[in-house]
Amino acid sequence: MRLWFLVKLVALFAVLGVMGFTAMFLYHILVAPMGGVFEKLIPNPTEIVKKEPDVDFAKMLDSAELPDIDPGEKAFQKAHELLALDQYTEAREKLAAIVNVFPTSPSAPIARRIVGDMNMDEVLSTAHREGKTVHVVKRGDSFLGIAGKNKTSLDMIMYLNGMFELGNIQPGDELIVMPLEYRLLIEPQRMAVSIWDGGRFLREYPIIRIGSGTPLGNQKTAIESKGAMLGGKRLQPQAKGYRGAAKYIQFTKVPVPLLADDPTTSDDDKEGARGIFLSGPDMEELNLLTRAGNEVEIRNPKR
Repeated sequence: MRLWFLVKLVALFAVLGVMGFTAMFLYHILVAPMGGVFEKLIPNPTEIVKKEPDVDFAKMLDSAELPDIDPGEKAFQKAHELLALDQYTEAREKLAAIVNVFPTSPSAPIARRIVGDMNMDEVLSTAHREGKTVHVVKRGDSFLGIAGKNKTSLDMIMYLNGMFELGNIQPGDELIVMPLEYRLLIEPQRMAVSIWDGGRFLREYPIIRIGSGTPLGNQKTAIESKGAMLGGKRLQPQAKGYRGAAKYIQFTKVPVPLLADDPTTSDDDKEGARGIFLSGPDMEELNLLTRAGNEVEIRNPKR
């Protein structure tokens, strides 16, 4: 019995010795060198923990300038993680927050592009029926009448129903229609045109160029008319050749149209051209998403 007690006592002292040595070893590394056997084991403990000298560390704590953490950048990183996990709804919410809450963040331009692509996938999808309805043709209906009644455009009716031209319709025919209640925001300073659904950002389009002498003060207006230009002639959606022609949007009381840029135009011709020029594909899409009567704001703050 006494032998077993001595064994346990020796074991206890051994454990206490190890714990004491470990504590002294950690003190040597983390707090201050102790010399002796510890210095032989680790001559320079500051290199192990990669810490700054005490004086430099104190200066860093006293400094008033701490590294800025951009909240938009953090939100973008989270959105990127959600996209990688196929959580598109949550990712779009994060991206939309960057667009609306942190518009000056370095991540805002790419956030606008990604969320714009995601929005257009839904808005222009015939399979996605949210915001779209079915109009049953009645006797006396015409395409223009259906477009007016449903606050949409002939372009959108043709697109949603896979039409290449406006043919005859009969009572009982079903047409997919989508109201176009969007508004445009034109920002010459940022060289951007964006489309909004109330306070919800949908899509942004870069401005290729702005014609010289184009007056663009702060103002609110509306879309007066839309159409296409072919060989110097204006075409309406029902006209032959409309689909392949360059689109334009004209505003009420503002002599500054949105136009499709022609890359073959000479520099001399560009000098005298007035208007806001977008790329051809962007102008096609913007023309499809708008109708006469949509609100337009030109926001051009003084520098």
